[in-house]
Amino acid sequence: MHKTLLALAAVCAMTSGAAFAQQSTSEGPFMVRVRAVNLDSANKDSTGLGLSVNDKVIPELDVSYFFTPNIAAELILTYPQKHKLRADGLGQIGTLKHLPPTLLAQYHFTNFSGFKPYVGAGVNYTRFSGVRFEPAVQAALSPSIDKNSWGGALQVGVDIRLSKNLYLNLDVKKVFISTDVYAGGAKAGTFKVNPVLAGVGLGWRF
Repeated sequence: MHKTLLALAAVCAMTSGAAFAQQSTSEGPFMVRVRAVNLDSANKDSTGLGLSVNDKVIPELDVSYFFTPNIAAELILTYPQKHKLRADGLGQIGTLKHLPPTLLAQYHFTNFSGFKPYVGAGVNYTRFSGVRFEPAVQAALSPSIDKNSWGGALQVGVDIRLSKNLYLNLDVKKVFISTDVYAGGAKAGTFKVNPVLAGVGLGWRF
């Protein structure tokens, strides 16, 4: 995934020189991006079960508002994503869905012609739903998880101009997502998903 992002950046940098030189200095305050994002989870837990969820590629939509040429806020959205929940030595023990909207404040560097790197930081709220455990696991442990998670988010990315209002976007985020795990009503530990999300997509400024 990372090699693909770098290759796309190199291709666009070589083929878009003319567009860079002709860029408009007046742009609207809104930007909408669509991305394909590779979700790579850290999968750390203190339960002793070695819990993990599967990595996957997910669609992502974000809406940004630029207060100034340098300062923007970005709201990142997707639909609830379904994951397989596994434990070491047991294999798949269930499934769950998570919905992780994230709000970020960004600083955009504007001193490069047609090439706009940015950094961001903000907050993530994740709602877990559709939690299902295998019948044998449910009968033995009566497991459950906290369905709400609040955590920070960090971001680095770049918008590369392709035409007047169209950009190629490369973006990497670290999002801190965790949930408490319970067995028979007692807390067994904390499961930290904490994924890295590497994405590539297109953005429209208006």
